[in-house]
Amino acid sequence: MKKGNLSDRLTYFGFTLIPLGLYCVFYVFQVLSGIFYSFTNWNGMSPNFSLVGFKNYAFLMRSQNFWRSMGTTFKYALLLVALTITVSLILALCLDSYRRKWVKTLTKAIFFIPAMLSAVTVALIWSQLYYRAIPVIGEALNIEILKTSPLGSPATTLPATVFVNVWQSVAIPTLIFIAGLQSIPRELYESAQMDGAAPLRRFTAITVPYMLPTFVVNLVLLIKGGFTTFDYPYALTGGGPVRATEVIAISIVNDAFQTYRFSLANAEAMVLFVVIALISIVQIKLSQRSSVE
Repeated sequence: MKKGNLSDRLTYFGFTLIPLGLYCVFYVFQVLSGIFYSFTNWNGMSPNFSLVGFKNYAFLMRSQNFWRSMGTTFKYALLLVALTITVSLILALCLDSYRRKWVKTLTKAIFFIPAMLSAVTVALIWSQLYYRAIPVIGEALNIEILKTSPLGSPATTLPATVFVNVWQSVAIPTLIFIAGLQSIPRELYESAQMDGAAPLRRFTAITVPYMLPTFVVNLVLLIKGGFTTFDYPYALTGGGPVRATEVIAISIVNDAFQTYRFSLANAEAMVLFVVIALISIVQIKLSQRSSVE
């Protein structure tokens, strides 16, 4: 028995060692390399470089382009989180309350189709719609704001880009919310209804507390997605017009592959990593405190 247990443990360890090794090589080592190169003047091509300390970080703190990109990223993430959470929660509540199972299944399948496509594919499809279909609709309905593509104006290009992201991303948060709704005991709603609680009161007193873990999961995923977004703004606008959609990920790529400042791009990535980590930690701590209270 002891030999069998030892053999099983070695087998389990062997199977665990392979993905752990791949994770260390392709993630941990790359992160550590990025941290190291952010303190150098490496251009990404030359084998020769030297340590410069916090020079790259000091340059970023003085760079207007960096702060503009960070501001655009914050706006993008805020819009993405607010719109996706709102739309997905409404869809989840509607689907959960509907009784016909085949309608619920069909609706879930329809909303999940965009999530099966790649972000670049979706962005390219919507790019054609924005440039070819929207102006035609605006002319037909005589709506001034729709007579030109929203991607051509700095005032409307960011909301238009976020809309495409929401259109594709709403499916998974909706399914997570539905799973949270289905875990709530129906007896609680029946008791509250017998006590005369209004629908809004039942939602705030029963639905929200029970769904707090699903809110946290969706918020963490959406915040990460918003801060690290690249595909949608790059495929739709390339960061324009007038850098209106130049999020930090596009700025990192431009610094790395256009101006060959790889060390500066690594420094930008490290700053973004710290920002996302701090926001996630604060968010999780607040949700845990709310759940305890």
